[in-house]
Amino acid sequence: MNTDIHSRDEQLKAFGRLLEVMDTLREKCPWDRKQTNESLRPNTIEETYELCDALLKNDTANICKELGDVLLHIVFYAKIGSEQRAFDIADVCNKLCDKLIYRHPHVYGDVTVSGTDQVLQNWEQLKTKEKDGNKTVLSGVPDALPSVIKADRIQEKASNVGFDWENRSDVWQKVKEEIGEFEAEVENMDRDKATREFGDIMFSLINAARLYHINPDTALEHTNQKFIHRFTYVELKAREAGKDIRDLTLAEMDALWNEAKSK
Repeated sequence: MNTDIHSRDEQLKAFGRLLEVMDTLREKCPWDRKQTNESLRPNTIEETYELCDALLKNDTANICKELGDVLLHIVFYAKIGSEQRAFDIADVCNKLCDKLIYRHPHVYGDVTVSGTDQVLQNWEQLKTKEKDGNKTVLSGVPDALPSVIKADRIQEKASNVGFDWENRSDVWQKVKEEIGEFEAEVENMDRDKATREFGDIMFSLINAARLYHINPDTALEHTNQKFIHRFTYVELKAREAGKDIRDLTLAEMDALWNEAKSK
């Protein structure tokens, strides 16, 4: 992959080329011509997750590729918008620039900030003042976000307006409290209440992660990948021994699992 950083003129030319390709495909390709906002949406979600996977792996070649796929969708939606005489890619870019300038008065205005925390607080306050902005602090959290990410965003937004622990270590008492309430409902054999209490445990742990500057979704995905690696190792070792993993005893699986941990 070319590692040279292109000039601004070259970057603008490349973006213009993409717009021209999009125009051509929309006009001449039967598949591209029939796409709608609704038909593209599932693919957009998939492409976004593929980009997130490449980012997590710090795979620069795939980050570049997946960014292109996501950019294609942005340009595609803008093309559909222009066909409907609703907006075009210039509107998208200009609205974004206007928003960024408005929400960075410490860069484009005379506001002084002490650090990133104050930047975030100002950002949330400015969003609620915008004509078409969020009417409440939490209204800007999309309903469709995955639950772990949504919980993190909810807590972050609440924190930005001052609703937070005075001492972050106090959160552990809340975690212990929620675990105790969950255990009580398990003892009571009340599945519905136990489900809600388990959700409270997860919410409090996500809160703890935020307070200690850990992204909970990233942390969980690292654990997912670690489990996949170790479990696959156990499965492959069983196969090498001429066995099916289902035929191994728990002690045998534990022994191979411990081997995998050292790999």
